[in-house]
Amino acid sequence: MTARPERHDDARRLAERIIAQTGGDVRLGLPLGLGKAPHVANALFERARADPSVRLRIFTALTLEAPSGAGDLERRFVEPMAERLFAGWPRLAYVDALRGDGLPPNIEVNEFFLQAGAWLSSARVQQSYTSINYSRAVAMLRAVGINVVAQLVAPDPEGGDRLSLSSNPDLTLDMLDVMRARGGPCLLVGQENAALPFMPGPAALEATEFDHLLAGESSEFPLFAPPHAPVSAAEHAIGLRIAGTVPDGGTVQIGIGSIGDALGAALIMRHQAPALFRETLDRLCGGPAGALRHDGPFNEGLYGVSEMFAPAFQALFRAGVLKRRAKDGAVLHAAFFLGPEAFYRQLREAPPEERALFQMRPISFTNTLDGDRAAKSRDRRDARFVNNAMAASLLGDVASDTLEDGRVVSGVGGQHDFVMQALDLPDARAIIALTSTRWAKGAIHSRIALSCGRATLPRHLRDVIVTEYGLADLRNRSDADCVAAMIAIADDRFRAGLADAAARAGKLAPGGAGERVAPNTPDRIEAALAPARRAGWCAPFPFGTDFTPEECRLLGPLKRLRGVAARPLDLARFAAAAVFERAPSEEEAPLLKRLSLDGAWTLRERLMARMVLRAVRAEATGQTG
Repeated sequence: MTARPERHDDARRLAERIIAQTGGDVRLGLPLGLGKAPHVANALFERARADPSVRLRIFTALTLEAPSGAGDLERRFVEPMAERLFAGWPRLAYVDALRGDGLPPNIEVNEFFLQAGAWLSSARVQQSYTSINYSRAVAMLRAVGINVVAQLVAPDPEGGDRLSLSSNPDLTLDMLDVMRARGGPCLLVGQENAALPFMPGPAALEATEFDHLLAGESSEFPLFAPPHAPVSAAEHAIGLRIAGTVPDGGTVQIGIGSIGDALGAALIMRHQAPALFRETLDRLCGGPAGALRHDGPFNEGLYGVSEMFAPAFQALFRAGVLKRRAKDGAVLHAAFFLGPEAFYRQLREAPPEERALFQMRPISFTNTLDGDRAAKSRDRRDARFVNNAMAASLLGDVASDTLEDGRVVSGVGGQHDFVMQALDLPDARAIIALTSTRWAKGAIHSRIALSCGRATLPRHLRDVIVTEYGLADLRNRSDADCVAAMIAIADDRFRAGLADAAARAGKLAPGGAGERVAPNTPDRIEAALAPARRAGWCAPFPFGTDFTPEECRLLGPLKRLRGVAARPLDLARFAAAAVFERAPSEEEAPLLKRLSLDGAWTLRERLMARMVLRAVRAEATGQTG
């Protein structure tokens, strides 16, 4: 009998062993996000593509892909940035096939969570998507008969025999028990990567738990490290409002993205500058208020439980906010992580006793109350589970993953799981965050509507919904009360229309929307945040950024240009006006250089440069055109 694990330095030979041990029917589980073993996956893919007798079915989630620009101007911005941040990340062969000629008949790829917006135009991916709660993913994988899990693992920096599942114990720990109880071929394959932080605790396994290990210089690579996105004024206002609902000594879950960063920064502001925090909340108006409002510093501190170990948690720990310990001594329990290089570096360089405070656990631990329910309930007291959404209805339905035509933007993930926890735990609240408006096809639209199409969360699960303009507490309220509360947190440009639509539907009496407390306008939000910004808070990148200074300055103008380009008439007007823009100033010249628009240009490039200058100047002065 071969000793476990079998050690390999050649992914192709490893693929041959896997195919032999599974009889040529490989049902491959690849972890969500960062934890995929790319060299193993690519070797299996290439082997199956070359041999139709090999059947390869891949089951995964959140396949990571470096950004690429949609047009000439976007490519000028994105390609140098992507080369700098993602050049060493090995592309997954199945992604190239899905983007290109498609998969051969003997290969399938199914995902239950997609990189946001990346696959809207791919019929193949849309058709193979599986809609499921994160907590039910192991049951799905058991049903399809997964027989191989290929995972990136961290070697023990102390030279021991343990290997850490690190970024992704989320499904693997639960799958191991399922696979081995089932019998038959069930292979755990690890690919070592020294850049991956070694996370101790339940995520650390003895090497003998693995059937195969791939290691060596040829399989090392830098981790996928997406930069922080900028946080807008609206998102900062949302973060401040949510931070004002979190009790000292409570529990917090933070989701991915800029609203999560805004919440983390607001919690730190509340702890370190409580008077300014209270003043800013009061200036924003619209809640939280009454028993839901908590605005003092964190003496006892917070405990975190979250499917994602977001970088904001790391900042909260260093700021002295994340310090309340659970029964096992952890300040955070999470199931996966993903973040910029600084996030990984801080974890790698942290002393073992600090890393042990961040316990990586299976999704069955973080996303459910299964197991020791009493202990979990004690640890998760006064919980605030925060998730993002794309749209919400006046009645409290929430759409977070799917467009009205059925195309999937991302996935359900754990949103439903945490809402159910909030309803089951005493004194817990499920908070859904969304900006009140969005830009689409060159026009502004309300994210709050009479109906929001394909709901991720139905209205009978409604709890708290937050926009930049306020907080709507919907739990146990009548439909009419919910409608009025939702209209109160909508943008002024849409409030009258929403009230009329609700009245026509019989859900709101005439005048039932109530009086406006303060103007729900972007200008009011900017004014409310101004004192905090002057004091150094509410910055676009509260936790730093990997964008260069020039890239930071270009993000807003390029977003503005995308909106203009969506409407041909507006684009023509913008281009015509741009012709008369003055030459770049000394401060503006580096922006054109960053886009390679500073040299000898064609007529098209000259116009492009003038349009960039016009957008930069409009952004700087807050112009709407």
